[in-house]
Amino acid sequence: MAERRTARKTRGEDEPAQDNGELNGDGEDTESRSRSSGRPGRDAGLTAPEAAQRGLSQIAELTGKQPEGVTGVEPAEDGWIVGVEVVEDRRIPSSTDILATYETEFDMSGELLSYRRVRRYARGRGDCSEDT
Repeated sequence: MAERRTARKTRGEDEPAQDNGELNGDGEDTESRSRSSGRPGRDAGLTAPEAAQRGLSQIAELTGKQPEGVTGVEPAEDGWIVGVEVVEDRRIPSSTDILATYETEFDMSGELLSYRRVRRYARGRGDCSEDT
């Protein structure tokens, strides 16, 4: 407990840190659990799988295109960043389809903060370096 008080003194040296006193089922306080996982405040908000589902549905609604899948989910400062792959232009044969990757950002309550297309490419081109 003394370690927490020492580590959290950012307002002033004489002001003690507040302890919310909440315990999880293992007898460990929830603040310690959040800190030990490196993800402060995530316990009460949106989870990674929930963020992925929201990313899929929001991109479908905003672009009118059917998403192929989630390409990544990563924690952001106050939420999640989700990558979603979409077929932008269906062609025959399907190996010539044009795909795009969109990036969505959500806050911890699940509200969409932003989205943007970050990459557009032909199917089958894969991830290759930009300088080739």
